Amino acid sequence: MSVRLFAIGVNHRTAPVEVRERVDFAREGLEAALAGLAARNAVREMAVLSTCNRAEVYAAADSDDAVEKVARFFGEYHGVSPTDLHSHLYVHRGADAARHLFRVAAGLDSLVVGEPQILGQVKAAYTVASEQHYTGTVLNRLFHLAFAAGKRVRAETGLGEGAVSVSYAAISLARKIFGDLSRLQILILGSGEMGKLTATHLRSQGVAGITIASRTRSTAERLAQQIGASACDWSELEAALIQADIVVTATGAPTVVLTRADLEPVMKTRRERPLFVIDIAVPRDVDPAAGALDDVFLYNVDDLRGIVESNLEKRSAELSRADAIVSSEAAKFAAWLQSREIIPTVVALRDRFESIRRAELNRLQPKLTSLPPEAQAQVDHITRLIVEKLLLTPTEQLKAVSDDSLAATYSDALNRLFSLPPPADPLADEPIVTKPRKVT
Repeated sequence: MSVRLFAIGVNHRTAPVEVRERVDFAREGLEAALAGLAARNAVREMAVLSTCNRAEVYAAADSDDAVEKVARFFGEYHGVSPTDLHSHLYVHRGADAARHLFRVAAGLDSLVVGEPQILGQVKAAYTVASEQHYTGTVLNRLFHLAFAAGKRVRAETGLGEGAVSVSYAAISLARKIFGDLSRLQILILGSGEMGKLTATHLRSQGVAGITIASRTRSTAERLAQQIGASACDWSELEAALIQADIVVTATGAPTVVLTRADLEPVMKTRRERPLFVIDIAVPRDVDPAAGALDDVFLYNVDDLRGIVESNLEKRSAELSRADAIVSSEAAKFAAWLQSREIIPTVVALRDRFESIRRAELNRLQPKLTSLPPEAQAQVDHITRLIVEKLLLTPTEQLKAVSDDSLAATYSDALNRLFSLPPPADPLADEPIVTKPRKVT
């Protein structure tokens, strides 16, 4: 039976942050999401990708009905009504699904084009699905070509150069102010995605130390453990501010978390030692009035915009080259996918016609024995030509189908109409997973 490949999800282009937050598969863990989908027996292979800007399921299934089943799973798993979610969901099928994933892996579909973290997130999503035995022939091929596309874009273009996100720009600003960052103490307020990205970038710069502060101690400790930092309670914030050289705020709180009144006693204790505060949150975490204090140097997202826009201009010239690479890799997968659908069906159809031809010749053999050998050979030749002519147009039409879903439909129809045996897949690199199962 033909396998339908599709991708379904929401991202920063189709859904506001309040919707994306509600369908965050990472909150309960990708393993739990995969197990939940597997329990529905809707697909044969699957992988779940979940970041702050997207939640997607990549799947291979036996029928197009699986798309609607996975769409319902999105809402039911997270307790979101179909009405609230349906208009935000997108679906890509066949080669379009492959091209979408390749663009994601290459950073072309990111909120910040060219950002490097997404390739690692795609790899992590595949690793979880593969280790849990939820992937098979189709998704294995799909994701490995996606990795190749992402690596080629980073290696062959300048798309990943320069700071084009506020977290990168914050680090660029810190380097511009201090030069060498290796002796600096960093305090990060917030343990969400933006705080994590900034902390990771700063750690790569070799700073002396990083402290994570969050209103929830456990989340601060979790991030601190991941990046080799320390954590502190919100109640210990004043002491942490006194020790810090740079404070980066990224809490996502609806109102300011640092006021002028909070910083006044801190600055008295610091005794004219400057404090650089980089507020990358929207809405802002720091009261603008705090920037009027002596020795407090406050920067917000608008101050970083010039750095971002300058580097975005540099990257725009690389977009066409990156798109060409993605198209090249996507074409490889499309050719493989189409061949996987069409070639076995064509071979099986030709074998069926040939077996009918030979069976009829064998049935007529008693009547043909009276013919000279040359005439018998001519009969064999003519009947072979008839079969070839009968199959010529269907074969050409099948090979010309560019829509993967239509190719799968044609293949299924031919298999049923002519009762073709299940064809072997000469291109498969491993057996298809016929039923997702979780390893315990």
